[in-house]
Amino acid sequence: MAMAQENAAFSPGPEEPPRRRGRQRYVEKDGRCNVQQGNVRETYRYLTDLFTTLVDLQWRLSLLFFVLAYALTWLFFGAIWWLIAYGRGDLEHLEDTAWTPCVNNLNGFVAAFLFSIETETTIGYGHRVITDQCPEGIVLLLLQAILGSMVNAFMVGCMFVKISQPNKRAATLVFSSHAVVSLRDGRLCLMFRVGDLRSSHIVEASIRAKLIRSRQTLEGEFIPLHQTDLSVGFDTGDDRLFLVSPLVISHEIDAASPFWEASRRALERDDFEIVVILEGMVEATGMTCQARSSYLVDEVLWGHRFTSVLTLEDGFYEVDYASFHETFEVPTPSCSARELAEAAARLDAHLYWSIPSRLDEKGQTQVPGQLNVVGGERVRQGPYECTKAGEPPQNLGSGIQLGQERS
Repeated sequence: MAMAQENAAFSPGPEEPPRRRGRQRYVEKDGRCNVQQGNVRETYRYLTDLFTTLVDLQWRLSLLFFVLAYALTWLFFGAIWWLIAYGRGDLEHLEDTAWTPCVNNLNGFVAAFLFSIETETTIGYGHRVITDQCPEGIVLLLLQAILGSMVNAFMVGCMFVKISQPNKRAATLVFSSHAVVSLRDGRLCLMFRVGDLRSSHIVEASIRAKLIRSRQTLEGEFIPLHQTDLSVGFDTGDDRLFLVSPLVISHEIDAASPFWEASRRALERDDFEIVVILEGMVEATGMTCQARSSYLVDEVLWGHRFTSVLTLEDGFYEVDYASFHETFEVPTPSCSARELAEAAARLDAHLYWSIPSRLDEKGQTQVPGQLNVVGGERVRQGPYECTKAGEPPQNLGSGIQLGQERS
C-alpha cells in the first residue's frame, strides 16, 4: 500500500488539454480575404482606374450604374434637343406648315427625350427626323453618336468582364477541409488535398502555401501577420501541377521549415493560419484564375492521412468526391521533426556498431543510413519512435528487420 502511494506520488498527473485560442481568419475557407480598407483619404485614386472600380462593384451597384449611365445620357441629350427646338422657336410654330423645324415632329420634352433614345441606340423609327436647316442639330447629332458609342463600349465591356471573371472558375477548385501531418518516406510532412470539379482543366497550375502568424523581432517590433513561405516543391518543380485528378500537396518538415521544432503538443498550442493559393489559366478563356483557402490550428490533424478517392474502372479512372475530405489515423510519432531526425541518426549509429563481428568474417558489408547491405541481404529501417538523448532508439511498427543470415 505504501509502495503504491509512493509510485502515485512520482507518477505524472493527468495531461492538461491543449490550450486553444480563437483566431480571426485572414483568408476565409471560400477564399475571401477577411480584410477591409478603412480611413482611405485619397479616394480619388479609385477614379484613376474607373474601369476596375466598376468591375469590382457589387452586382446591384453595377446594374444601377449601368442603368444610370444610359438614362442620364439620354436625358442630357434630350434636354439639349429640347433647348435647341425652344431656342429656334420650333415649339411656337407647330401648326405652321411653312416653318422648317430642326427636328420634325418634335413638339415637347418627351418627344425630345424619345428622339435622343432613337438617335443613340440607332433605332430610327422615322417619325422624328433632323432637317438640313439646323447646323447646331447636325453638330449635336455627331456628338451624341460618338459619345453614345463610347458609353456602349465602356458599359458593355464592364459587364462582359464582370460576367466572365475567372474567380467564378475558382468556385469549382476545391481544397480539403483539413490539413494532415503524417509520415512520408520516414519524414514528417504537412499535407492537404486539392481537386478540380470541372472536366475542362486548369493550364499551368501552380500551388503556394504561406504561414501566417505573429512574431516579434529582436528589436521588439511586433508583426501581427508575418508571412512565411512553406515549401511545396518549388525547388524540385513539384509545385507545378497537372490537376486532372485530386492531388495531395506535401510540405516536408525539414530544417528549413518553420515547423521543424514543433511537436504535436506544441503545434496544438500554437496560433497560426496556413494560406494555400492555387493559380493557373482557364483552359476555355486563357484568363488567369486564383483559388484560395486556409487552415487554422484546429484544422490540422496530426497522425492522419487522406482517404484515396481514385479507383480504376473499366477503361478509365473514377474520382469519388464523396471521400475527398475524409481522413484516417495512421501511426505517427508525436515528437518534432528535429527530434525524429535525431532519433534516426542515433538508430543509424546504433546499427553501425551493433552488427556482430562474425558477420564481418563472412565478407558482409554495412552502409550507414536507412538501407544497409548485410551479406547480400538488406537491413531496413522503418519510421523511428522519438527517444530522449542517450536512450536506445526504437522503431515504429515492426522494428528493424534483418534478412536471413546465411549459414
